[in-house]
Amino acid sequence: MRALEWSIAWRYLRSRKGSRLLSFISVVAIGGVVVGVGALILIMGVMNGLQSDLKEKILVGSPDLRVLSYGDDLKITDWQTVLGKVQRFPGVVAASPFVLTQGLVSAGHNYVEGAQVMGIEPQRPHAPEVTAIREHALKGAGDFRFASADGRTRGVVLGRLIAQRLNVLPGDSVRLIAPPPGGKISAVLGTFAPRYYAFEVTGIFETGMYEYDNSYIYMALPVAQEFAGLGPAVTGIEVRSADRWHATKLAGALEAALGFPYRTVDWQEQNRSLFQALKLEKLAMGVILFLIIVVAAFNIVSTLTMVVTDKTREIGILKAMGMPARSIRRIFFAQGLVIGLVGTVLGLVVGLGLSALLGHYKFIALDPQVYFIDHLPVQTQPVDVMLTTLVSLAIAAVATLYPSLQAARLYPIEAIRHE
Repeated sequence: MRALEWSIAWRYLRSRKGSRLLSFISVVAIGGVVVGVGALILIMGVMNGLQSDLKEKILVGSPDLRVLSYGDDLKITDWQTVLGKVQRFPGVVAASPFVLTQGLVSAGHNYVEGAQVMGIEPQRPHAPEVTAIREHALKGAGDFRFASADGRTRGVVLGRLIAQRLNVLPGDSVRLIAPPPGGKISAVLGTFAPRYYAFEVTGIFETGMYEYDNSYIYMALPVAQEFAGLGPAVTGIEVRSADRWHATKLAGALEAALGFPYRTVDWQEQNRSLFQALKLEKLAMGVILFLIIVVAAFNIVSTLTMVVTDKTREIGILKAMGMPARSIRRIFFAQGLVIGLVGTVLGLVVGLGLSALLGHYKFIALDPQVYFIDHLPVQTQPVDVMLTTLVSLAIAAVATLYPSLQAARLYPIEAIRHE
């Protein structure tokens, strides 16, 4: 474009009274683009933050994948052999057996509640770190060695919330009630005969994930085998992969290698409904905010149409002086492009600025009992920013087509006579 065309386009953007400021209708059009772009970037960052934060918190106590078994008992008896095969499988970084069961917990008073009982290998040097749960023991509140005062590993580590409800601290005792193995009815009592176990609280952990902090109790693997009535068997094997995002592919290959009766479940499959809901919500919010940018594009169309109507006589004079139709199109294209570009840049500044403030100061608190997390996280991805920028500029450019063609089609004599 020539300097004359840019000069005329900039003049049409300014106010009538010789001011160098943009006219009111131009400011309104720019403001619409700013709101649309800023809101889209902020909401996309929030949705990405929710997915990332939930994923990290879920995987604190959940491995990349688990090796389980089919059958009525849902347990693995020859787990040492299976563990060796899993550890030697390409792509596996660490593997460890685990026991997962349920029980009732009490601190010696009338209050009793259900809990998820998890048995893992005690913390020790060179122990396989499949999950990051051992890193979340509260400072000064014990660890995951499960070392009780009697010199045995009969300690338990409780989530912070369940420990608060039971009013226990490291050094206190809790009582766990386990159902009879296999749910068998006692021949003597004619009913279920629960089993009672006393444990010492040797640690408290906090992950920030409500599900873990509210209901999980960890104990040493051999003690959990006894508590669950599994004997030498385990529930399954936890696996940490070299690349978490390739865990699904690794799970399929590992299941094929182990064969029946073993099966694998990766972290995405374990939480499929949650992540699918987040993806759908992100898509829906993106479409809604995209419509805001489309509305802003209509503002650009109406602004340029009003300018064409207001400057009809001047356009006729320019065409009578020899300015070609393509130059007229370029003038209004430049005007719309400036509106879209300025609005997009300001929208990027607003969106990224609000995202940074929201992520740093955590203004919006959430109820962890409902949302699993205690604040609204923000994670802005460059791909989303680039896509938003390109879409906004493309819509702004398309919005200039009708007004610029309308201006270029004006006949000089009719335009000059226009009142």
